[in-house]
Order: sequence, then structure tokens, then C-alpha cells
Amino acid sequence: MAYRKGRPPWTNLIVRASLLAFALSTLLFYKDFAEHFYAHFTGSLIGIVVMGQWQVVAVNIAFFISFLVPLTFRRKANWKEYGLVVAFFVSLFVEMYGIPLTIMLASRAIGPQQIEGLHYVLVVPFLGVNLAFTIPMVYGTVLMCLGMALIIVGWVTLYRNVKKAKLVTSGLYSISRNPQYLGFMMVIVGWLVGWPTLLTIIFAPILLFFYYRLCKTEEKEVSDLPGYKKYRKRVPLLV
Repeated sequence: MAYRKGRPPWTNLIVRASLLAFALSTLLFYKDFAEHFYAHFTGSLIGIVVMGQWQVVAVNIAFFISFLVPLTFRRKANWKEYGLVVAFFVSLFVEMYGIPLTIMLASRAIGPQQIEGLHYVLVVPFLGVNLAFTIPMVYGTVLMCLGMALIIVGWVTLYRNVKKAKLVTSGLYSISRNPQYLGFMMVIVGWLVGWPTLLTIIFAPILLFFYYRLCKTEEKEVSDLPGYKKYRKRVPLLV
């Protein structure tokens, strides 16, 4: 694979190795992950679930939907396309902090029970609610924070080049052709790992496919720009 001056060819290898190491490190806590997923899908958290905290619901929905705005710098905003994403965040936070339907439904069928060994390693006060994190939730949060960073930095890069009618290939775009979409994918996977519910199980694959399709669609739209073919050869689609 030929690379231009700038980023060395090993940059992407380092990024991939880091992500792989991060994923494999979860094996060190396989018991915690097993208990975490079991508890979420058997109603075992019914005694400690947060319910009726609509202020937390509203703030989280507004915060995460705001991350759609930076994507408008990539292409003209099509809010019909983003409607599925908005629906995901609204339903997710309503279920998490308003009416936790998955846990309630599961608990009716199986009955509440305690999981020995399920413990929280971090507690963060937020809007009058103590948000407790298990080890898998910490992993999910790290993924989400990394994804948000990609979205923000990608937005800054595009904003600085918005007046230039040419392909942006600097900064994060010298490592990934679609860093913002990669960021959203990491946010989605982070939710799936940290807060596995019926909604995340259903929506996550759909949203991941949605953003992958957007990557392909946008690349067709810019395929005629000068230098794009060389850029595509040296920089991967995602990472």
C-alpha cells in the first residue's frame, strides 16, 4: 500500500493494535462481564434500578443528540436519516432512567434475585442521582468518550477547512476517511457493552449498518474530487 508524505504507514497499525488490546483486555474481567450481562437480562437489578428521573433523561437526550450537529459539516443535514438515531437515544434514556421496561418485563417472568459478585467500581453523582458503574460500564464509557472525541476533533478539522472547496485529508482524516462516523460507531458499541438492554441489542446492529452505509454513500459523492483516488488508497475507510 502506497502512502504519501505525512502519516507513516505504521500509524493505522498502532491504532488497530491498541483497539485490539483494549478488546482483549476484557478477558481479564470475563466473570464481571458475564455477571453484568446476566443481571441486565434477568431483572436482577430491579432493586437498584433508577426510575422516574426525567431530568436525567432530558439532559442525556439533549447532550447525545447534539453530537449529530457536527455531522452536518460532512454533508447537507438530512434529519430523516438521523431520525433513527434520535429515536434510539430517546428510547434508550427513557428506558434507562424513566421506565426501565426491559428489567421490569424480565423480572416479571423470572423474579428479582441478587447476583453475588456484581459490584460497582465507580459512583458518580449526577443531577441528584448516583450513577453507579460496573467494570463493563467503565469499558463502555471509555469507548463512548473516545468516540465523542473523534466526532468533536473531526468537526474542528472540517470547520477549519469549511471555506476550502477541496477534500480534507489532514488531522484525523489522514488516519481514517470517516473518523466522525467511526466515533458514532464507538459510541453505539459502548452503549451495547455498558448498558445491554433489549433496545441496544435491537438498535445497535441497525445503527452500525446505517453509519457504514452512510460512509459508502458519502464516498460516492466525493469520488470525483481531485486527489480522492490516491487518498482512498492510502487511508482506510474507518481505521
